[in-house]
Amino acid sequence: MHRNYLFLIASGVLAACTPAPVATGPVPLTPAADVAGAAVVRRAVPEPVIAPVAPTVPPTPVAIVIPPGAIYVCVTEKDSARQTTAIEFAPKVGDLCTRNPEMGPCQYERNVCRGSGGRVYAANGTEITMQTEAEYDKKVMRVRLKSN
Repeated sequence: MHRNYLFLIASGVLAACTPAPVATGPVPLTPAADVAGAAVVRRAVPEPVIAPVAPTVPPTPVAIVIPPGAIYVCVTEKDSARQTTAIEFAPKVGDLCTRNPEMGPCQYERNVCRGSGGRVYAANGTEITMQTEAEYDKKVMRVRLKSN
């Protein structure tokens, strides 16, 4: 009988220690009804029409279109179709992310984009890579605890 309780407690502890699953799939867009009161708004950005390029010319990277008011843009490519999603924040959160991009709400939205297979671009058009995220982490990391 005691073994059953011990097993139940051990499985509960292990389940509590497992990381939360990362969402895969397209970036979830904010419903139109929720845009007015939302702290973060994700909306699709229409892709610009690009003239076809001759096959002998190597493909050039397409410029990222960043709508006004968006701090980040998430670009995902699936089956050679490109989808751009603007990530906009409430005014107070947007000011925070503009001044301090290393803060939690900003990082969370970037990770949501990456979790769905996207690439994150800042308002100035530069890509925010995992190396950039590591630099952000160095900026806010105050104490590192090591075991042993």
